[in-house]
Amino acid sequence: MTLNLLLFLILAAVAIASALGMLLSRHALYSALYLILNFGTVAVFYLILHAPFIAIAQVTVYAGAIMVLFLFVIMLLGAGQLPPTKVLPWQRPVAIFLAAILLAEAVYLIFFRTSELPGATTLTPGFGDPEAVGKLLFNQYMLPFEVTSILLLAAMIGAIVLTKVEKK
Repeated sequence: MTLNLLLFLILAAVAIASALGMLLSRHALYSALYLILNFGTVAVFYLILHAPFIAIAQVTVYAGAIMVLFLFVIMLLGAGQLPPTKVLPWQRPVAIFLAAILLAEAVYLIFFRTSELPGATTLTPGFGDPEAVGKLLFNQYMLPFEVTSILLLAAMIGAIVLTKVEKK
């Protein structure tokens, strides 16, 4: 057993446990914290796959910005403890059926499908490095990058204007 396989198995167990903790937690704040742990393990998966830019983006965008937004909304709305909800009678059988289909598909793909993925190619050295992505982004895609930044700035100014309270 190689070190990468051992690390993968440990991270897979942590990712599955944190995903289950997020789904089964009755407290919304704990669910958000489990989701942050899951995002962190996914970022380490990307590092194992030699994709440092995607790992950095995963931590920055998801575990940073989006989870701060989720936690802010949870704290603002006071939705820490979810009230008991009414379960419809058809939900549980449909969920069990769909979970069985997903499990059967995963078992088939893992144990019975031995061929390579279609379209899988070997990557060139340096593919996905932050430096290569930056050069590509600021050379070939400069105009779309700048247009996107202007749209985000306009959306931020619009949100501030819409939420501004007039003082009298």
